[in-house]
Amino acid sequence: MQSQETLLKQDLQHVWPPYSAIQADTPIYPVKSADGVYITLMDGRVLIDGMSSWWSAIHGYNHPVLNQAIHTQLHDMAHIMFGGLTHQPAIDLALQLVKITPEPLQTVFFSDSGSVSVEVAMKMAIQYWHAKNQPNKKKLLTIRYGYHGDTFGAMSVSDPDNGMHSLFNDSLIKQLFADAPLCTFEQNCSAEDIAPLANKLKENHTQIAAVILEPIVQGAGGMRFYSPEYLQQVRELCKQYDVLLIIDEIATGFGRTGKLFACEHAKIAPDILCLGKALTGGYMTLAATLATQEIADTIRLGEPGLFMHGPTFMANPLACATALASLKLLLDSPWQTTVRNIEQMLRTGLQVCQQHSHVKEVRVLGAIGVIQLHQPIDLKALQPKFVDAGVWVRPFNKLIYLMPPFIISSAELNSLIDAVCKVVADIEP
Repeated sequence: MQSQETLLKQDLQHVWPPYSAIQADTPIYPVKSADGVYITLMDGRVLIDGMSSWWSAIHGYNHPVLNQAIHTQLHDMAHIMFGGLTHQPAIDLALQLVKITPEPLQTVFFSDSGSVSVEVAMKMAIQYWHAKNQPNKKKLLTIRYGYHGDTFGAMSVSDPDNGMHSLFNDSLIKQLFADAPLCTFEQNCSAEDIAPLANKLKENHTQIAAVILEPIVQGAGGMRFYSPEYLQQVRELCKQYDVLLIIDEIATGFGRTGKLFACEHAKIAPDILCLGKALTGGYMTLAATLATQEIADTIRLGEPGLFMHGPTFMANPLACATALASLKLLLDSPWQTTVRNIEQMLRTGLQVCQQHSHVKEVRVLGAIGVIQLHQPIDLKALQPKFVDAGVWVRPFNKLIYLMPPFIISSAELNSLIDAVCKVVADIEP
C-alpha cells in the first residue's frame, strides 16, 4: 500500500474533488476503511460519521446483510443491459417501491443518480403534455432555496440566485420561481406564504408542465423546514390549474424526516416522485423516478410512443439487489422509534449552540439537525477542527448540519453532538 503522503500528492495532482478545484488547498483525508458509524483514516484517526456519506448510508458501513446481498447477486450477474432484457432484482425492487410509496404511483423508471432521476421526472412531465397535444406546457415552477442536482435540467430548477449554480444562469433553461414560504414546520401556512406560488400558477399555468419541490425539507439549498400545510395547498393548486406535481425525495426519503417519505407529513401524493441517496443504503449508485399509471399510459399512447430516456447502467442488478436488502433492513427495523430517539437527542443536545451570538438558529426534524450561523463558514479552517474532535461533519455556506446513520448508538450520537457543540462554541463571532 502506498504511503499517505504519496496518495495525497497523487490526489492533488490528478483527482478533481466535488465542489472544489483541482489542486485546491482545502483539507482532504485519505480513508483506510469504514465500519458501522466509524470512518478510519489512513493516519489511524477514527471519526464518527455525522453525514451518512451525504445522507445515503442509513445503515452505516460494511453492513453484513448488504455485503451478502452484493456477494449473492455477483454470482448471477454484476450487470446486464436493460434494453430488451429484464431481471428479477429490478422487478422485485419496482414492486417494493410501488408498495411503499403513495398509492397512485405505479410505474418505476430506474437511473443511476439523483440528478438524473430529476432529469427523468422533468422529461416525463414535458413529454406527458406533448402527448396530450399541449406542447406549450414545458416550463417548470418551483420555489427559491431549492436544490435538485448538478445536471443542467436539475440546475435549472435549483435556486438561481443563492444556489451553487448561479454562474450557469445564462446557459440554463429559464424556469419559473416563486418566493419560498416562511412558515416553519410547526406553523400553519398563511395566505402570504402560498400567494407567490399561487400567483405564478394563475398567471402561467398554460405553459407550466409541473411544479417541482423538495417536500418539507429543502436540502442543499439551505436546510430549511417548511409547513406540511404549504405542501397540501400546493397539491390542491396543481389540481386546480391542471399542472403535474413532482416531489423530490432524494434527500428526505426512507425515514430521514420521521416519515418513510416526507410528503406523508402533508398526507399528499405526487404525480411523479424522485428517489435516490439512501435507496441502496449508500452502497451503490441507484435512483428511481416513479409516476402514475395515467402518466405512463399517456406517454405510451402519444408520439413517439415511448419515453425518450435510457441510461446505460439503468437497473444495475447489483444495485437493485442491494436496494432490496437495504429496504428490508429498514422496514423490518423499528425505524420510527429510532428516528424519534435521534430527533430528541439532536434537539436536546444541539440547543446549547443557540446561546452563541454567532449562531442564528438551531433546528431539528427527524434525524436532521441544523446549526445556522450568521456568517459563512471558512471550510478550510473549520474542517480540521471537526476531524481533530473525532467526527466527520461537512459544513457548507452558513450551515453546520448532522444527518447520522440510523444505526448510531446513543453514546456515539452524544459524542458526535458534544464534539460539534464544542467546535461551534470555538468559532470566532
